[in-house]
Amino acid sequence: MKIAIVCYPTFGGSGVVATELGLELAKRNHEVHFITYSQPVRLALLNPNIYYHEVNVPEYPLFHYQPYELALSSKLVDMVKLFKIDVLHVHYAIPHAYAGYMAKQMLKEQGIELPMITTLHGTDITLVGNHPNYKTAVSFSINHSDMVTSVSESLKQSTYDLFDINKKIHVIPNFIEVREVDQKNIECKRGAMALPNELIITHISNFRKVKRVEDVVRIFDGIQKQIPSKLMLVGDGPDKEKAERLALELGIYDKIIFFGNSNEIDRILAHSDLFLLPSQTESFGLAALEAMAMGVPVISSNTGGLPEVNVPGVSGYLSQVGDVEDMVSNSLKILKDPKVLQEFKKGAKEIAVRFKIDNVLPLYEDLYRKAIANK
Repeated sequence: MKIAIVCYPTFGGSGVVATELGLELAKRNHEVHFITYSQPVRLALLNPNIYYHEVNVPEYPLFHYQPYELALSSKLVDMVKLFKIDVLHVHYAIPHAYAGYMAKQMLKEQGIELPMITTLHGTDITLVGNHPNYKTAVSFSINHSDMVTSVSESLKQSTYDLFDINKKIHVIPNFIEVREVDQKNIECKRGAMALPNELIITHISNFRKVKRVEDVVRIFDGIQKQIPSKLMLVGDGPDKEKAERLALELGIYDKIIFFGNSNEIDRILAHSDLFLLPSQTESFGLAALEAMAMGVPVISSNTGGLPEVNVPGVSGYLSQVGDVEDMVSNSLKILKDPKVLQEFKKGAKEIAVRFKIDNVLPLYEDLYRKAIANK
């Protein structure tokens, strides 16, 4: 199949998932065309089945905000005609499904039927899409997609609750590549992060308010009071400064490493003993799953799609949002006994295997074929 993928090309979860999906599809000899405003951060172009087409948005003084949707829909039309694309897969309802619909209509007038699959990832529904200025457009875009998927049962239900949707939503979870890691040969040596007697606690996010990064610092503070440990904070965003300030106030700034955005996440997780994700909400919890795939147990809130990923007593524990005390207690249950820690590491890896890309990719391929057959 010839598949066009539209996504955000950033470090965010939806962009990463879309990029990894495209790369795996290419390995299975599908021809994959990424169409977006810059090259996705994880996209490797040295592959005969991978193509990248940049969307250029010309600046006109007439517009206060430059019309990306217009440029994207026009680019889609051109690329579909040039490469004879079979199916369009857009990630994020707004603006991608909206631009995709406009491209479909333009192509239809030229006698070309282009089936479109829209994947909902989370904030496009719960935050952006639910805004009064966008709600009507989101509902329209979803209802005019040929197929719709969401990354969790929780997000599927939220979509039905928040919008007037008459489309069936297929749940296809996010996925990861589970591989064995030889920790002795990882370039990033454990000693660069912590002393031999210290455990390594990690959090990875975009440091937005919804991630509750200050809770991460407070949970770590409770852990380090009883167990020698270091905290790895990976990512960047508006609440990073708040986390730094709180660490200074608590007197634990010297026990935290602020990495910023990093391409060495696997190397950091390979030496981590516990992953913290106390988010206000998570549509799925991809960061938690990536940690589990590296054998790192997870302490998380019990919101959104996280209970579908993190199994209490096996891969980690769930707590109510904001219950720092309970998260500290659950962390210590895992960390205090080395044998218990090893059991949870094994359990985290076993749960993660359920989300192997080999198990998830055929679900998308099947959907593509159905969409093409029904056009």
